[in-house]
Amino acid sequence: MEQLLFSTSDEPAPPAQRLIFLDTETTGTEAGKDKICQVCYSDGVAFHNEFFKPPFPIPVKAMSVHHITNKMVEGKPAFAGSAMQNELRSVLAGAILVAHNAPFDIGMLEAEGVKVHRFICTYRVAFALDRGDELPEYNLQYLRYAFGLEIEATAHDAEGDVRVLRGVFDHLLKQLRRETGSDTSAIDKMVTISQQPMLFRKINFGKYRDHRLADLAKADRGYLEWLLAQKQKSADEGDWVYSLQHYLKAT
Repeated sequence: MEQLLFSTSDEPAPPAQRLIFLDTETTGTEAGKDKICQVCYSDGVAFHNEFFKPPFPIPVKAMSVHHITNKMVEGKPAFAGSAMQNELRSVLAGAILVAHNAPFDIGMLEAEGVKVHRFICTYRVAFALDRGDELPEYNLQYLRYAFGLEIEATAHDAEGDVRVLRGVFDHLLKQLRRETGSDTSAIDKMVTISQQPMLFRKINFGKYRDHRLADLAKADRGYLEWLLAQKQKSADEGDWVYSLQHYLKAT
């Protein structure tokens, strides 16, 4: 079931570098409240794709995104207690999870009893490597076309998203390999980036939309101090809190 990372250079990947590419489709976005209704994961060769019946009807809003209906999951097991849950517990104990916006998938998996030990978030890696702010967004399907990936896949289907995820990962790995010298060091760098808060470079809303935070820290420090106070009131604004504190401390 587990597969050593495919090598895109002449250097073989060590066992510690096993990668599992994964995507979940869920009833909503709140870990602990919402539930998994589809999981696909790939070890780099085979794809494992299954539907699951949540303990309550799939909301219409969620169906409008991933097109998984209650009829499609009728008769399916719940994810908790399923064979795939047990498989993932075993597989992820010795592998690196690769996902786009990985904290979301990790939150969903861990809320349903699957522990993730190491991970790579391709969203965070793509953002970190776009040092010139050339990309206006970093969602999976945008990167698919921005990177010129020729992949046959249906968006917002777990298996389709895993196929695109693999292509995005390969593209980012190639870029980091040029910078670090090897697949091993590139993957280690990806893991490090994924664990760190995102350092935003521009503001993407309000009267200062598209202004650089480094410039605003000098031109209107009071506004950034006010914005920091607002962001600190929310538990899910850690990246903004980190970024604002960084630029305020730098001036």
